[in-house]
Parts: sequence; structure tokens; C-alpha cells
Amino acid sequence: MKSKVYFTKRISPEMLRDMYHALGIELPGKVAIKLHSGEINNQNFLRPTYFKPIIDELQGTVVECNTAYGDYYGGVRDHTENHRILLEKHEWTKYFTVDLMDAEGPDAVLKIPNGIILKQNYVGKHLLNYNSMLVLSHFKGHPMGGYGGALKQLSIGCASSKGKAWIHSGGGSTSNIECWEKHAEQDRFLEAMADAASSVADHFNGRIAYINTMKNLSVDCDCVTNAEAPCMQDIGILASLDPVAVDQACMDRIYEAKDDPGQEHFLERVNSRHGTHILEAAEKLEMGTRSYELILVD
Repeated sequence: MKSKVYFTKRISPEMLRDMYHALGIELPGKVAIKLHSGEINNQNFLRPTYFKPIIDELQGTVVECNTAYGDYYGGVRDHTENHRILLEKHEWTKYFTVDLMDAEGPDAVLKIPNGIILKQNYVGKHLLNYNSMLVLSHFKGHPMGGYGGALKQLSIGCASSKGKAWIHSGGGSTSNIECWEKHAEQDRFLEAMADAASSVADHFNGRIAYINTMKNLSVDCDCVTNAEAPCMQDIGILASLDPVAVDQACMDRIYEAKDDPGQEHFLERVNSRHGTHILEAAEKLEMGTRSYELILVD
């Protein structure tokens, strides 16, 4: 059966809210809003004001976790104190309640009995405080994953600092130093990401929705300091209750953009990292389907 993916070319705070309503779901209870808050000196991340109407309506809490950069990747979000300072600088705390879910341990452990690589996932323990989740992804490229969308937000995004190391190393280490020395082979890394993503989706069990914004389409993630400038034109907003379908639909919009002079560069980033393998792995885990019906929203 095909999943429904809603698509609009109009990108605005109000349209983002309307795309949530198009899904026909009412997220219950205390709602976690998972998004990317942007690394220091990153110029491409989507600003808090873009998300304000939908977060205000849901009375949601913006949730993030610390990174696992260590001395390998730069940035400041691998330490709680510096991360909180940056959240304030980027004005997230000006508009919203923000929960750094792994600011205090121990991590929560989500089991993955049918995982391809991982059999458990380490997430910020505050994840367990929420009844539902809205995943608001900035779809763009990524230096290691090829692309970043809903599946990345579920996996790397919800993982604690130790959990990120666990995913990157394919279950080899929870150390943010050792994980780079023991980094998994690329397909194994992507499969570990899919495993981790499945554990979060299973945890919320139908009380979760996904909206991807295709804007500021750089080959670099919002986790990169001084990221490369966007290479493609803005495309639109896509929404679904299926994280596999919404990411696949975004990739298909990239494939269709043959007249965009930046398409080749963007796809080189995705293909050189075998980025779409995460979609294959997630479908194998029965997280969703790559087959979808695209529904246009004016």
C-alpha cells in the first residue's frame, strides 16, 4: 500500500502549520518538537520564527541532544553548557521551551529486537517524558549520511551523545573519541541509523508525524560550521505519517529538478555516500514504504 505524502511549493511559517493539518492527525499529550537548532556559525539552518506558528499551536517543546563531535568534527554542541549558550544565541529559548534531552544521565535505552546492526539505541532520557513527537526536518545534504531528513532526525537527532557514537561506530563504542577511530563501514553506518530511527518511531507508535522543508539546499548539514552555500533552488514542504515515504519523496523532487544547475552537485554528495541506502534499510525494517501517493496542497 502506498503512503500519502503531501507537497506544497509554498514555504512559509503559516504553510508549515497548514501541512501539519493536512495530515489529519492530532498529536496527543506533551508534544516533543524535534528539529535541528544549528551549529555555531552555520548560516543555513531554519530559524525559530519559521517554526513558531506550529509549535505555538501544539504548545510543543523543542527537543535536542548533545553531539558526539569530540575533537574530530568541530562545533560546540558536544558539551551541555556550550550547547545551551548556542541555543540562546540562535534564539530558540527566546520563543520556545527547549529540552536538551541528554543534559543529565543516564540515557534511556530503546530495544531494537529486529535491528539489522544495532539491538539497542541510546537516547536522551527525557524522550520518555513525551507522549508524541512532531519531526520538523530541514532536508539538505550531509557530509557523512549523504542527505539529512526525517530518518536522520529520528536516529542521530534523538540519540544522546553516547548514542550518536554508538550509531556512528555501528555498535562498536559509546565513546565520542573512539567512535571516529572505529567508525563503521558506510552501509553499516546507514543501517545502524535506520535501526536507531526505527526504535524512536516504534516508541511513539503512531503518535508521530513528519514534515520536511526543502529550503537552503546545501550539500552540508546544519551541524557544519560555515557550511557550503545552498546549491539548489528552494523546492517546498513535504509532510507524511511515514518517514521513509517523506524522505523518498524529497529525494524524488531532487531527481526531478533537472533544470536546476545545482542538482548534479547535490546528487554527487548523496551518491558518493550511498545516502539512499538508509531508505532501503528503513523499508526492510518495515518503518514505512518508498512507494507513495503525492498529494498537492495549494
